Amino acid sequence: MYGVCGCCGALRPRYKRLVDNIFPEDPEDGLVKTNMEKLTFYALSAPEKLDRIGAYLSERLIRDVGRHRYGYVCIAMEALDQLLMACHCQSINLFVESFLKMVAKLLESEKPNLQILGTNSFVKFANIEEDTPSYHRSYDFFVSRFSEMCHSSHDDLEIKTNRSPSPLQATEKEKESPAELAERCLRELLGRAAYGNIKNAIKPVLIHLDNHSLWEPKVFAIRCFKIIMYSIQPQHSHLVIQQLLSHLDANSRSAATIRAGIVEVLAEAAVIAATGSVGPTVLEMFNTLLRQLRLSIDYILTGSYDGTISVGSKIIKEHEERMFQEAIIKTTGSFASILPTYQRSEVMLFIMSKVPLPSLHHSIETGKTGENRNRLTQIMLLKSLLQVSMGFQCSNMLTALPSSFLDRLLSSALMEDAEIRLFVLEILISFIDRHGNRHKFSTISTLSDISVLKLKVDKCSRQDTVFMKKHSQQLYRHIYMSCKEESNVQKHYEALYSMLALISIELANEEVVVDLIRLVLAVQEVAHINEENLPVYNRCALYALGAAYLNLISQLTAVPAFCQHIHEVIETRQKEAPYLLPEDVFVESPRLSQSLDQMVIEFLFRQSKISEVLGGSGYNSDRLCTPYIPQLTDEDRLSKRKSIGETISLQVEVESRNSPEKEERVPAEEITYETLKKAIVDSVAVEEQERERRRQVVEKFQKAPFEEIAAHCGARASLLQSKLNQIFEITIRPPPSPSGTITAAYGQPQNHSIPVYEMKFPDLCVY
Repeated sequence: MYGVCGCCGALRPRYKRLVDNIFPEDPEDGLVKTNMEKLTFYALSAPEKLDRIGAYLSERLIRDVGRHRYGYVCIAMEALDQLLMACHCQSINLFVESFLKMVAKLLESEKPNLQILGTNSFVKFANIEEDTPSYHRSYDFFVSRFSEMCHSSHDDLEIKTNRSPSPLQATEKEKESPAELAERCLRELLGRAAYGNIKNAIKPVLIHLDNHSLWEPKVFAIRCFKIIMYSIQPQHSHLVIQQLLSHLDANSRSAATIRAGIVEVLAEAAVIAATGSVGPTVLEMFNTLLRQLRLSIDYILTGSYDGTISVGSKIIKEHEERMFQEAIIKTTGSFASILPTYQRSEVMLFIMSKVPLPSLHHSIETGKTGENRNRLTQIMLLKSLLQVSMGFQCSNMLTALPSSFLDRLLSSALMEDAEIRLFVLEILISFIDRHGNRHKFSTISTLSDISVLKLKVDKCSRQDTVFMKKHSQQLYRHIYMSCKEESNVQKHYEALYSMLALISIELANEEVVVDLIRLVLAVQEVAHINEENLPVYNRCALYALGAAYLNLISQLTAVPAFCQHIHEVIETRQKEAPYLLPEDVFVESPRLSQSLDQMVIEFLFRQSKISEVLGGSGYNSDRLCTPYIPQLTDEDRLSKRKSIGETISLQVEVESRNSPEKEERVPAEEITYETLKKAIVDSVAVEEQERERRRQVVEKFQKAPFEEIAAHCGARASLLQSKLNQIFEITIRPPPSPSGTITAAYGQPQNHSIPVYEMKFPDLCVY
């Protein structure tokens, strides 16, 4: 029966006859349009026949492909495309299965023309918006095949780029280069990606960059992720950042050039994401970057990625690791510059909390390797912090520099490492400079008219006054101690000058001005007396620093008599001692003098004179007359430095111990350098022992079994109870016998108690 129907066309089903009629006798004539219109009308009228129409077209196409009748293959695909575009009914899903089967057949072919034909049909199908999604379809084959086709090495550029003859594409787009075409496809794909599909879209990109070593050079990788970041929805940006962070962690043992490429791509992506929504990934990003920074330091110190050097281990290239570290620092700065003020403050606090510092509550690694690791970590984290603080604008200094942050930062200024101290000064300058005056003090000089600097000066706000009342002495002390460092070079003095100048402009009221003058005069005294045995250059630099600052502050205060005194001293130095001025000291070849010990008074700024002239203008003359002495803190003791504050503190301590209130005064011990050194070292040792004892107690309660802790506490409770019993026995013991006392062994008298009922009372007590 079926065979008869197949031979007799009139008995064949109508949908088959309609399908057969669209094919001409000569395939070059193309699709028979009138018959195609009839087939389309039939499909719309009887949508339940769509699946059969699709199955029959698929059968014909497979047969024509096998017989190499490619003209009829093109006609069949054209018919399928028209049916897809015309039919939007619920039965379309059944038809799609046959369509995808035919597209897959074309893509499996080795003929480029058939691959292009199948690709174009699939593109048209992808542009159809369906009413309801179909979850049972699988596109794994198409993803794999299209990815394979992307790596085509065909000689013909037109075939290689898969040009589509679709009328939906404009003429201009037909002229696109392969790169432009690929970019447009990637943008369109990512623009349609939903929240849950972003990771699936990013992962193949990362794999492609890994497999083809495209992280270095990083131009292509950066270009790809710029396309991605600008194509996705802004609220999806943090998903891309998270993918890049995870990929960086996964490549933590890859070559430094690869990690540097990922970091720079991350920097570009983060800047774009910050303009939209980064979400909770801000601290996660900085945490990952700082972790990678520490790993890189370990790689440099150990010489390998696994901590040991063996036959199969990779050898570390130190210069590449340095480049990677610089890339991380640059990334932290570029990303932080886009963040709002409150998030930027959190980032700075977070970075500062990672800096290893020697303090009462923070231990650092010991040994040569530990010291190197600590130093490198401190430098890299402070460089990162400096990048983050660049351009930071905050009207309230109490918010910008909270105590928890400032204490740790200034602790770094007490270290012997000159590079670390310079970073701390530059970080503080970045915070204080809120009007862009920093570059105007890059050169230390004694200008006769500072109006040429065009300084931006605002009145000190109430918040700034509160900040200085709380932290001014802390800042002054660290400036003073930094000035006394023997390892200072020109950059340190330039930073100190900028620091003093910016405080005077940004945070100064009359009280602050007085204290700054006292501070600078104390620095001049350090150079003059030279108890620290500073080199000649350092002493001349301190003299020159004082001259430059007092010249600036005198013109800012605009007190004529003050300006006159400063000008007279500077003129005297210009004539007779130019080596005490910045113009001769802070140059490439400084001109110094070896006769600093015979300093005449005319070369010095006199505290009594300054106190007199400023006191007449309303400044606190009593305070001006008082020499500046820095306060002593725990950080100073731990830094093992010798300062005036420490010496005075020790002298006061010795005198208080020998006061007549406690015991008879004995001859005071002679205080020598060795005595001071021993006292400082002993105090540090005691503090270290106390800290170690506390650490052991905490560790015991954290790790010891519960039974051991309970037994320990029980023993202490029993001891306490026995002591209490002794006290109670003494305080509530009955009165002694009227007969007096008895003598015990060794001639010691003892009270002999008798019961109350045996006591004899006087007659007056009897009623």
